Amino acid sequence: MVAAGHDTTAKGSRGKSLIRFFGAAVNMSEVDDNAVVYKSVCASCGIAEVDDIKLKECADCDLVRYCSDECQENHTSQHKEACKKRAAELRDEILFNQPESSHLGDCPICCLPLSLDPEKATMTSCCSKLICMGCFHANKIREYEGRLGYKCVFCRKPTVKTDEERDKNMMKRIEANDPVAMNHKGVQQYNKGDYSSAFEYCSKAAELGDAEAHNQLSIMYHYGEGVEKDIEMVMYHLEQAAIGGHPHARYNLGCVEKESGNIERAVKHWIISANLGDDGSISALMDNFKEGCVSKDDLAAALRAHQAAVNETKSPQRDAAEA
Repeated sequence: MVAAGHDTTAKGSRGKSLIRFFGAAVNMSEVDDNAVVYKSVCASCGIAEVDDIKLKECADCDLVRYCSDECQENHTSQHKEACKKRAAELRDEILFNQPESSHLGDCPICCLPLSLDPEKATMTSCCSKLICMGCFHANKIREYEGRLGYKCVFCRKPTVKTDEERDKNMMKRIEANDPVAMNHKGVQQYNKGDYSSAFEYCSKAAELGDAEAHNQLSIMYHYGEGVEKDIEMVMYHLEQAAIGGHPHARYNLGCVEKESGNIERAVKHWIISANLGDDGSISALMDNFKEGCVSKDDLAAALRAHQAAVNETKSPQRDAAEA
């Protein structure tokens, strides 16, 4: 049956055979074998995308398309199961993709990857940039030896001296919709016990794509701090943080999957985060290797990748700062 209002007239036997072929609604059990064909017709009424007829893809999956909202609604019951399955597959493709770097990225001065150790970097209040301690230390020496005024190593604004000035700078960054500053303020409020304010700041930062904010929100949803406990939201924010390259969030996802009996998914998470230099994930892989859940080859590859990631964060300047 063809949707009302669509002209399916075709001339010649070849045209008629096409209309008969496309005229049937899509059988979802056959979608995998005929994906290209079925995406060229409405999954509900079977009309082809010709002339002024435009089809829109299902919002949750890439299996089928529809000519109207009415057709999509009529096809929901038949498509629901396949849609849910394909949506989960698409989500996993994104979730289990190996990030090029951690959520911290590179130091904007030396352009080397930042260490996952929070003690090895500092955030500037004036421009919200994470600077490795190597560059921060080298700049301090340069200023001291040259008897120069102390300035931000990145934006060159004069260094503030009081907490009040730092807070004022941070609020300016927040007003400029800086997600790093928003999350930093949220964590500050969280540590003070002001969970409502912390949730507000972190939520805004997460909306702007900050992986650290997503990880913080997963903690707040887990413990019900500033918001009601919600395991689905915990998983959502952990996954968003992991997709954004947050190794510790991905390590936690692996732990959740292990507790749920999904050891293969857990190992995938730990391998990805170990490749980013996460120590906890390496420990988890070694423990599960002893239990027979991780192969020798996978563990060896993860150990090599982990060491390579750690080595990439080292430099003579950073070593000097630690001395």
